[in-house]
Amino acid sequence: MKSFGCQMNVYDAARMTDLLAGEGYGETASEEDADLVILNTCHIRERAAEKIYSELGKLAVLKRERAEAGRDFKIVVAGCVAQAEGELVLRRQKAVDVVVGPQSYQHLPRLLRRAAEGARLTDTDFAVEEKFRDLPKPTRAQIAARGVSAFVTVQEGCDKFCSFCVVPYTRGAEVSRDVAQVVTETKRLVDAGVREITLIGQNVNAYRGEDSLGDPWPLERLLEHLSDIDGLERLRYTTSHPVDMTQGLIDAHGALPKLMPFVHLPVQSGSDRVLKAMNRRHSAQDYLDIVARLRAARPDVALSSDFIVGFPGETDADFEETLALIRAVGFASTFSFKYSPRPGTPGAEREDQIADEIMRERLAILQGLVETQRQAFNTATVGRVVNILFEKRGRHDGQIAGKSPYMQPVHVFGPPELVGRVLPAKITAAGSNSLSGEIVQGQEQG
Repeated sequence: MKSFGCQMNVYDAARMTDLLAGEGYGETASEEDADLVILNTCHIRERAAEKIYSELGKLAVLKRERAEAGRDFKIVVAGCVAQAEGELVLRRQKAVDVVVGPQSYQHLPRLLRRAAEGARLTDTDFAVEEKFRDLPKPTRAQIAARGVSAFVTVQEGCDKFCSFCVVPYTRGAEVSRDVAQVVTETKRLVDAGVREITLIGQNVNAYRGEDSLGDPWPLERLLEHLSDIDGLERLRYTTSHPVDMTQGLIDAHGALPKLMPFVHLPVQSGSDRVLKAMNRRHSAQDYLDIVARLRAARPDVALSSDFIVGFPGETDADFEETLALIRAVGFASTFSFKYSPRPGTPGAEREDQIADEIMRERLAILQGLVETQRQAFNTATVGRVVNILFEKRGRHDGQIAGKSPYMQPVHVFGPPELVGRVLPAKITAAGSNSLSGEIVQGQEQG
């Protein structure tokens, strides 16, 4: 199983693995040991999609070698490239046996049985509710093997139709899981040793799942309900849209101790002109107002965001407004990319595309600024006592690793028995990508 792209794909990859365990499959570490390879794909940028075809070319060679040795070898393309390109995948790469979209992978067992008979198949229906209903239930052993942090999908799809984005076309309209489904899955994970849950969705704060009476719950009510689960230490959610950042959700950051003070809130640009062209439905000032309200509700909150440079028509002045917004907010971390035109989106049809050289220059400037902010945020942590959820053994003997409330990797010396616990640690040093610390003796913290 090779998964590319967002957290939703990580979640879906685990569910496909669970599903196929019931068919007698066991996960392998490499293609050379596998009878079945699944590429769970991302279509958000052109390079991500083309990388899949490069991977498929290598797998096609391996498949021919297997055939010459008399061994069966199946290749499945799943995820958003599968949804967007469908039959084209089968035409471009004859070695592919099955193409299955992200809302249809619950059909994999049936598709693979037909593929064993020689069929080449595509299934890209938008069967979201069926997918949620038929999600496999991993065993306690499977859950434990994946660690003390886990994703739970609560929402899929997006109705925003940003002019650069393929998600509405590959994941469909916004659909929320019922409250009971989310609660049941979360309790199962916690009972098996998971201590941190991240609720995920393409537009997670658009969540409106129904309870047993048919009443829709906003995300903050779901978070409040989940925070009462014994044994659950931490809650997070991603990815959010500014338009759905309600005051109720903002207030939850001040009211729920288990909800971590870290919010990933993509803004994409600081220019109102570009934001309008992107169909983002908010202004730069709207975004700054949300940040101010978050900090009023939870003064220690930290922000992460996404930025696209070089959207069609972006001028030097527009780019400077983006830099001004970054300076005004001060981010703990960011993800930034050159604009990548995706087929079928309005942005791709514009004639005022930006030259790649200009995009590269702007991206370097932006990434230099946000990296300075990230390092400053990490350095400011040195000397503080921070609660760390320890997740695994560290790179060195006697070391364990975890993460802070702000998603910073932290390494300390301590016994492996502390994995799964939340303990205070004094941060002693900040490296380029992680922090070092010492456990502080005392009461466990959330």
